[in-house]
Amino acid sequence: MRKLPPLTELRAFEAAARHLSFKRAAAELYVTPTAISHQIKLLERYCGRALFRRRPRPLKLTTAGEQLFPVIRDGFQTFADVLATMRPGTTGGRLRITATNAFAARWLVPRLPNWRTAHPRLKLDILGTDAVLDLAAGEADIAIRYARRPPPGNHCIELARDTFRVVASPKLVGERLVGDRGKSFSPAELAKYPLIETEWPSTDLDAPNWKRWQTTARRRLKRVPDLARLQSLAFREELHAIEAAISGQGIAICSDVLVAPELASGALMQVSKLTLPGYGFYLLYRPGHPKLTSISAFCGWARSMHSEAK
Repeated sequence: MRKLPPLTELRAFEAAARHLSFKRAAAELYVTPTAISHQIKLLERYCGRALFRRRPRPLKLTTAGEQLFPVIRDGFQTFADVLATMRPGTTGGRLRITATNAFAARWLVPRLPNWRTAHPRLKLDILGTDAVLDLAAGEADIAIRYARRPPPGNHCIELARDTFRVVASPKLVGERLVGDRGKSFSPAELAKYPLIETEWPSTDLDAPNWKRWQTTARRRLKRVPDLARLQSLAFREELHAIEAAISGQGIAICSDVLVAPELASGALMQVSKLTLPGYGFYLLYRPGHPKLTSISAFCGWARSMHSEAK
């Protein structure tokens, strides 16, 4: 059996380290400062190291204390999260959500105030990354994956599906389209402007880029310039390409889910009727997850947010 110090000593240390005050830790735990000091001394005896520098004031953690504190703090938080999920019908605790950088910044983060109002007791950790985190290993509780078809191996809910549209800022294209939103630029007219490209994986042969767009256009029109070779700006991050288009630096092919606010406000305008099919945004979580009640609450909320945006 593992030999661990008593929970009372660990609680006293965590509270004192968090507040950097024996007095405030004592008030939180409903004991006296003397009791906190006594528990800390017992823990220091157990560790064989001083955990606090008591003089000169203010109270500070030693190197050993700084090493121990995040482990104890995170351990208590994990206990609280798991215990919260075990109470039937509760949605307290914390969820780790992973999503692409672009979706996290453009769709999820702007809606978080609504989430906090609807579920104030359920905290979210947002992990914006284009890397695929391992749900089975517990790297995240929910993944919002961006794919052509439902990813296998987990419970999967389609949240949305996007379409890629050719968009530009009125600051770039002038007043020509402002009064006539149905007006569409020809490929030759598009070639007169700076074109913005987003980098897609080389394995995606149907990526919504200028090469794919001109191939599609050539099936319908006779004269289509080589727009893929005319692009002026290229970005690895989709977010950067979107920001460049909004600021009027060029014409881009963007997901209508990610630029929906700008299309609605007129900050971006669709300048061609020719569109490209996009991908699905899928909510994934592993079957039998212990936080299933909280996960269901998030998935229901996300779907309601998307429905309202339609």
